[in-house]
Amino acid sequence: MPQGQNGEIIVKGAGVMREYYKNQQKTAETLKDGWLYTGDIGRVDEDGFFWITDRKKDVIITGGENIYPVEIEEILHNHPGIYDAAIIGIPDERLGEIAAAVVDIKPGVTLTEAELIDFCAKNLAHFKRPRRIFFGKVPRNPTGKIEKPKLREKYKGSSSSKAC
Repeated sequence: MPQGQNGEIIVKGAGVMREYYKNQQKTAETLKDGWLYTGDIGRVDEDGFFWITDRKKDVIITGGENIYPVEIEEILHNHPGIYDAAIIGIPDERLGEIAAAVVDIKPGVTLTEAELIDFCAKNLAHFKRPRRIFFGKVPRNPTGKIEKPKLREKYKGSSSSKAC
């Protein structure tokens, strides 16, 4: 990819794994011509540093535009009333997928959907704004990673509502 543009990070070298144990299909999906397709999305900056921006399986494609959830999650974490946030893609008839925010607000804070819509409008490009906002706990595994498959399953039938 050209400098500054996102793409999948692939690596090759002596330290790269040879195969998945007893899983030829997963090995074939991950290793191609000696290259390991990491599933990480990243870019190289002007100084030659690599930045991991998201996971390939978490990228949301809405109306032909790629949305990287981590970017939106970082913006939402800057809101003073938000304790935790996750962005997931949920199915949409017209756009294929839409971005949805699951927001856990801080104890004692009152935060409305309208306030979050306004916050998103001030801080995100229109196509990156979550089209749905759900208030609730953001599930994390023991290492602190957001359990996005659980969220996608929970909210997959909830695409029609207000847009940010």
